[in-house]
Amino acid sequence: MTDTLAARATHLLEVKHSRFLAHAAPVDSASGAAAFLDEVCDRDATHNCWAWRIGQDYRSSDDGEPAGTAGRPILAAIDGQGFDRIVVVVTRWYGGIKLGAGGLVRAYGGTAAECLRTAPRIALVETRELELQAAFDDLGAVHTALAAHDAERLDERFDVDGVRIRLRLRADAVDALQARLRDATRDRVRWLAEGVSGKASSGFGSAGRRDE
Repeated sequence: MTDTLAARATHLLEVKHSRFLAHAAPVDSASGAAAFLDEVCDRDATHNCWAWRIGQDYRSSDDGEPAGTAGRPILAAIDGQGFDRIVVVVTRWYGGIKLGAGGLVRAYGGTAAECLRTAPRIALVETRELELQAAFDDLGAVHTALAAHDAERLDERFDVDGVRIRLRLRADAVDALQARLRDATRDRVRWLAEGVSGKASSGFGSAGRRDE
């Protein structure tokens, strides 16, 4: 089971007079990660290094540190602790003593890892969004089945043919809901659309990957 953060978290580490401050937050999109970066990056600091992961999509940045010594260790901390849909920024204020490549990897990765280790977390559960069409006579049975399977109604629209309902529920409950509605309506419910979605406790992200 993959987790995301239940709330934002921070952690401060000092290594040979350099200060490393980690900020971590849950995010649902690349634009959300970019907004968090704009919010927490200190333009007066020496470096603002970061990484985020959203499903199979990820990015990281060394922000002027030697290649591979900051962004990738931060991403490794995210993956190593089983997190998804999060962004971590580690800001460094240089203290006058060079740490070397190994020291930077340990400092950036260690600050991120400790921040996440102590942060509150929440499980990510895959969900699906579905759309169905039902006759007016079946509306009561449909509502009863949705409630029994903890389905969230996102939209409900009426027309001359009946009702269209867009809903979200756990992916592992889809088959049971569809079977119940087949039995309850004599297979009169039509399924119009289906897709993977997510919210916390929720789904997994988009395809693609990239390092910066």
